[in-house]
Amino acid sequence: MTKSIVAKDIIRMIEEWAPKELAYDWDNVGLQIGSLHKKVNNVMVTLDVLENVVDEAIEKRIDLIIAHHPLLFNALKQINIESAKGRTIEKLIKHDITVYAAHTNLDIAFGGVSDMLAHRLDIKNTKVLVPSGQERLMKLVTYVPEQDLEQVKKALGDNGAGYIGNYSHCTFTQKGTGSFVPKEGTNPYIGTLGEEEKVKEVKLETIIPSSKKDFFIKVLLAAHPYEEPAYDLIALDNPGEIIGIGRIGCLNQPMEMSDFCKLIKEKLKVSGLRVVGNVDKKVEKVAVLGGSGEDFISHAKRKGADVYITGDLTFHEAQEAWEMGLTVIDPGHHVEKVMIESVITYLEEKKLPIKLIASESNTEPFKFI
Repeated sequence: MTKSIVAKDIIRMIEEWAPKELAYDWDNVGLQIGSLHKKVNNVMVTLDVLENVVDEAIEKRIDLIIAHHPLLFNALKQINIESAKGRTIEKLIKHDITVYAAHTNLDIAFGGVSDMLAHRLDIKNTKVLVPSGQERLMKLVTYVPEQDLEQVKKALGDNGAGYIGNYSHCTFTQKGTGSFVPKEGTNPYIGTLGEEEKVKEVKLETIIPSSKKDFFIKVLLAAHPYEEPAYDLIALDNPGEIIGIGRIGCLNQPMEMSDFCKLIKEKLKVSGLRVVGNVDKKVEKVAVLGGSGEDFISHAKRKGADVYITGDLTFHEAQEAWEMGLTVIDPGHHVEKVMIESVITYLEEKKLPIKLIASESNTEPFKFI
């Protein structure tokens, strides 16, 4: 019998990828409306939660909406059902649809929106554009029977444990003897109830990011043969990876800015671009930041970008970029819709007994004429 999936099961998987603690303090990520215990058969992924998206969700019998932009961003002082926002909230509650948002945590997360955009535009060897902190590391220590060591090492390493710089699957092992007495009510993998058992074990150590410790404990418990394996989590002072918003990297080879603009339109599926600065130069080093990134023009310039791609560029900031000699391309805020396909792919890999649907509703307010 297949176990029913509830909203919190799916949300936990999203937060294994994009932990809530990565989000900026001003952001409102997480549960927006509904219940974490809502049974889920159909999931819709969308950039925004507008009324037309909710109407689509009702038609398609959606149980859970996963969005990038929070439905509830600013504090509500009233819910007026004669307004679009009020009707949207009313419909979600009436039709028992749970809404969850992963916003700046998904922007910042490795493999998140910033990396999705960089990947679409073939930007290689990327680094964080605007650092917001440094990943805290922990040492995960466990004890494994010798014959089961490789399967536990592989499970942890394949899921991202043991990353030190450009090295993966880093571990340390030490042989020893473990002892235990299985008590009544246990189902020991090795040993007899009530009798001390001594087992040749290997102490296995690896490094994990602290923000994903719950995920790695789950991986360990699934791979370890023991009913109740022992493990330790030890906070480390070692510097982890720099985390932050936006990415900067290089194209495989320099190209004409005009050709690069055509590439952006094709890859991000937009009909027009706003461009500030020199469009006749060649481009090789590219910075990209989805959403509203005009506050970080100086970061792109300081890090040597030939061009900076971001949305919601306003007049005076455009002038500032122009005067400092930085070309800026604004394809619009809506290009963050790349998250829809990537979130669906991520959840499909989990092999959950749910139907995943990409919203087909248009939430882009701008048209190029």
